[in-house]
Amino acid sequence: SLFTQVFGLSSVAQVILGKGDNGQYLSINLAFGIGVTLGIYAAGGISGAHLNAAITITQCVLGSISWTTLVAYIIGQFLGSFLAAATVFALYYDAIYSYTNGNLTVSGPTATAMIFSTFPAANVSLQGAFFTEFMATAMLILGSLVIHDEKNNAAIKGAQPVLTGMLVLGIGLGMGLNTGYAINPSRDLPPRIFMALAGWGMDVFTADHSWWWVPVAAPILGCFAGVFIYKLCIDFHNHPVHETEHEKEQAGMDTS
Repeated sequence: SLFTQVFGLSSVAQVILGKGDNGQYLSINLAFGIGVTLGIYAAGGISGAHLNAAITITQCVLGSISWTTLVAYIIGQFLGSFLAAATVFALYYDAIYSYTNGNLTVSGPTATAMIFSTFPAANVSLQGAFFTEFMATAMLILGSLVIHDEKNNAAIKGAQPVLTGMLVLGIGLGMGLNTGYAINPSRDLPPRIFMALAGWGMDVFTADHSWWWVPVAAPILGCFAGVFIYKLCIDFHNHPVHETEHEKEQAGMDTS
């Protein structure tokens, strides 16, 4: 989470504080994709790279990991994300105070809260924003399952982190307009808590009709929906690996 968030949040900071002279929306998408790729390479061997609380909760409910592992992973994700927000704040401390004249706000002409957490676009309803996060996270888990499913046409192991980073890039390129594509409670909530402590105050929780809960709840529900769709449309039609190999051996013997 630390790896992913430092790359992602610092790219947002650079675009906003540089007033568009040091990057555009595309550079934010690329930085988050790179951050996810490096995060998976860093943590893949230790935890299977649990960077997203929504995916971790879904795996726990499905019985893939225990409840104690769930708690440990989420604590790790939240700590990493919180520390990343603190790191980016320290990195851009001077620029933030120059940009805002020391007035840290959630809205207005010199708002800086969106550097650390997501907020909905002005023309998007709460329901529309919720649906956006729900669908974007469903696409995230569907793509992730496609990349990693050994029973299907899984990517080779070494390429999986790069492809997952590209998946996040793709979501940002196509589904980022309405909400800034949080698609991960661990990406959005810890930096919001950091902001509340660092000078932005409780506005980070009350702004936009108390928006903060949407990037927490919608990704979790989206993950469950994505897994259900994958199992229904792909997984139930897959043959287990050992059966497929046995069939290939049988076909080889029949040919000979």
